[in-house]
This record gives sequence, structure tokens and C-alpha cells, in this order.
Amino acid sequence: MASKRTPKLDFSQVQDKLQRQFSNLDPKDPSLWPILPKILLCLVIAAAVVGIGWYMWLQDAEDQLQAEQARELTLRDDYTKKLTKAISLEQLKKQREQVQQYVTQLEKQLPSKAEMSALLSDINQAGLGRSLQFETFRPGQVVLKDYYAELPITVRVTGKYPDMGAFAADIANLSRIVTLNNLAINPVSKDGSGVLAMDAIAKTFRYLDQDEIAEQKKAADAARKKKR
Repeated sequence: MASKRTPKLDFSQVQDKLQRQFSNLDPKDPSLWPILPKILLCLVIAAAVVGIGWYMWLQDAEDQLQAEQARELTLRDDYTKKLTKAISLEQLKKQREQVQQYVTQLEKQLPSKAEMSALLSDINQAGLGRSLQFETFRPGQVVLKDYYAELPITVRVTGKYPDMGAFAADIANLSRIVTLNNLAINPVSKDGSGVLAMDAIAKTFRYLDQDEIAEQKKAADAARKKKR
């Protein structure tokens, strides 16, 4: 009985068929292409889509990485600052106590409302003690600030220049805070007597009492409501 022969595969014919499938392709209508070019085109498109998607995903991941790296630097700086504060906490507490003590000392230099008349008398006596003549000594309107009240006093004294300098020094050495502002010294006459006139605004300060503090707070709250 004769055996069946297996047909031989002709590679040249296969190659020729494949080449014919890729020849005369119409780029405007891929639907008319043979099956193999269609498959290759689909593979190229799929690879391009995957490549673009992969690139976009990597780009988004890189943006997130950069954002996290910037956040890490910010957190490190914040941690360093907090660590420095924590290390120097005791020193900061001591400095705070020193500042509070200093503020308390300054507050003690501010008279109360009841002590203002005595302070005005001290200013007047300081001038008289230096042989100066008061031509004007006129307290003005009290100006209320956030934590204190300011009292301007219009002053005009006449006398010798050294006495005026000594008067200014006495004012500076008072136990309460008094400042001399807008100083102007001019000769009283041209007769060569050496008598001068000093015009100034003396300002003294006092702390607010509880009623004034409450009034200031009420006014501040009303101002905030108006802004809203």
C-alpha cells in the first residue's frame, strides 16, 4: 500500500503572497486592505495608544512626585523650626518673663487718672524750681489709645537758656513718663537781656481704668461690625 506524501511548504510562494498583500495599499481606506496589513495597523495603533497612555501616566506620576518632594522640603523646614523652638523653649519662657517684668515696670511709670493732677503739679514745680515763668500751661483734650491715654499740655515758659535746659532734664527725670515735643526757643526781645521763650507740647500718659478699657473694647467691636 502506497504511503501519502506530505506536501512541501514553498517559502518563496508564501513570501510572495505576503509581499502582494502589502503592495498597492490605499492609505485613505484601510478597510480595503488585506487581513495581514490590517492586523499590523491595529497592532501599531494599539501600541501607540498604550505608549501615549503610559507616557501620560508617567507624566502625572512625575508631577505628583515633584509636588510631594516640595511638600517634603516644606515639612522639613517646619520641623526644623519647631525643633529649634522646642530646644529653646525654656530660654523663650525666661525672655517672656523678662519682657513681662519690663512691661510691668513701664506700666508703673504711667499714672492713674487720680494721679494726673499731682503729675501736672510736678511739671509746674519743675519749671518754677528753675526760675522759669509760665506764661501758658494749658492741658488739652485726653486722647484715648488702645492701652493708655495721652494728655497733651501746651506750655510756654520764659527765662534763661541754662534754666530751660535744666527744666528739660528735670522733666526727663520725673518718676512718671513726660515728653517734650515741638520745642521752639526764641528770644523774647532784642534788647540783649538773654531772656528766651520756650514753646512746647508736653505729653504725659496714664493707663486706662476698667471702665475706659471696656469702652475701648466696645468701640473696637462696633468698628469691626461696620467693616463687615
